[in-house]
Amino acid sequence: MSPSICIFEDNEYSRLYPLSLTRPVFDLRCGMVTLKEKIIRQFPKASVSLWCRKYLKDLVQQQNPSYTINKISVESCLFVNGRVIWNSQLQKVFNTDKEAIFLSNGLITGAFLKGDNITGFVNTLEKQAEFSSLKNIPRKEIKEVRFLNYFWDLVHHNSSEIKRDFIFYSLGGEIKGKVSPQAVLVNKSNIYMGKEAVIKPGVVLDADQGPIYIDQGAEVMPNAVIQGPCYVGEKSKIKIGAKIYPGTSIGEFCKVGGEVEESIIHSYSNKQHDGFLGHAYLGQWVNIGAGANNSDLKNNYSKVNVYVNGELIDSDSLFVGLTMGDHSKTGINTMFNTGTVVGVMCNIFGADLFSKFVPSFSWGSVRKMTENKLDKALQTARLVMGRRGQDMTPEYENMLKHVHEMAGSNRKL
Repeated sequence: MSPSICIFEDNEYSRLYPLSLTRPVFDLRCGMVTLKEKIIRQFPKASVSLWCRKYLKDLVQQQNPSYTINKISVESCLFVNGRVIWNSQLQKVFNTDKEAIFLSNGLITGAFLKGDNITGFVNTLEKQAEFSSLKNIPRKEIKEVRFLNYFWDLVHHNSSEIKRDFIFYSLGGEIKGKVSPQAVLVNKSNIYMGKEAVIKPGVVLDADQGPIYIDQGAEVMPNAVIQGPCYVGEKSKIKIGAKIYPGTSIGEFCKVGGEVEESIIHSYSNKQHDGFLGHAYLGQWVNIGAGANNSDLKNNYSKVNVYVNGELIDSDSLFVGLTMGDHSKTGINTMFNTGTVVGVMCNIFGADLFSKFVPSFSWGSVRKMTENKLDKALQTARLVMGRRGQDMTPEYENMLKHVHEMAGSNRKL
């Protein structure tokens, strides 16, 4: 019998808002792939089920037609917390045929359960995995588990995850695309380039500090410089003269220019022009206007405070940049303070320095902010997605409508 795994969201998903407003936590990117993909690749023969919040269920089912969503009907199952950054060491610990709940510093990492205990666990999943009904299952403490407690953790782990994913997915030094004779590849054995990828004249790929993975169909335009560790996703374009520093992941179908350092750009997002993006995370369908910049370090070199669900949290880090939810956009020369959080479907502009929290579905500038009306926001989103050959499905639209309802109270802050 093939093993069964269930990747689930626990009750801390809101710590990763606004990125997790529009997707389950396990569909966030860190390194080259999502948290979900890191787990599933370790269990190639397993049947997979996913457990997420109810309003995301239909969309997740549409995006994962071969997986079971929010339903488990097996005799035994390995449950894995979707906030965990999975690795092969964890797989060895979880490789057991005896029931157990795995903890790390009191946090539920996962569980292996059988029979009636699966039913009991499923009941707790309705409450985001409180595990209250599983008192008789042995607990096992695991050391050195990397949890994503807040959205900035994704960025801080990104460099090491690019390195880990590069080892799993590639053969260093394998160049399948077209490289100009006028391009420079430093430490070529630490570079992978997929089919139909193109490297133009004057490009420097510097893999001395870490690997560089250029996925199939990607294009790096003339005179761009990329330092590893770095991932450039399928069909993405790195614009002329771009400066991409270590620790950067650029997802599929993105266009990126200017200066980018230690940041994650999920997919289908653009930051085409000059301007600085550092220690940042951009969701999907984001567009950053020409000359826009974010600060990622305070002038007094103190720890950065960041808004999480309306509460100002000490990030315990000197470097936190911009976090921006799906479908949000900026005008030209927009400036963001250190640790700024911008929600979903915002349209913001103006050269003044924005406050550190912009609620979802906001429209305007620092001087005047109003609501980005749902019907107009959806109309724009359909146009943007259509330009990339993507349709807005009813499931996707319903999810956005639910997020709009959730955002109502935040817009009054």
